[in-house]
Amino acid sequence: MKGRSILLAGALAFTLMAPASVYAQGVMGGAQDGAEQGAHSAGPVGAVVGGTVGAVTGGINGLVGIKQKPRFRQYVIEQHRPSFRYEEPVAVGTVLPGEGVQYYDVPSEYGDVQYRYTVVNDEVVLVDPGTRRIVEVMP
Repeated sequence: MKGRSILLAGALAFTLMAPASVYAQGVMGGAQDGAEQGAHSAGPVGAVVGGTVGAVTGGINGLVGIKQKPRFRQYVIEQHRPSFRYEEPVAVGTVLPGEGVQYYDVPSEYGDVQYRYTVVNDEVVLVDPGTRRIVEVMP
């Protein structure tokens, strides 16, 4: 019983300390999926552990939920957005030029995403509209 209390306290502490932006962008979905899988495999204790691990994984898996990425990529393909040609590597952290790049809103069905998307060198990327910095490259 004491182990379960420690796990619950750890999960609660993690949830309260998670940055708000990450929390809203993947942690909650990851926590829910992890808790469901953990409960299915190992009961209540598995749900607590799975929820904590899932929250971390959800934060790492990106801004558009991992289950949404294939649908989102298909959505972008169907929109026939032109690809911007860029000489630098397309990677997280790259700042795109101020001119020539067209940015588009991410539909709300893909989550509460505060970023815009564009296509650079035939790769779909999420970009912070204020800084033009790539925050995620979609597979």
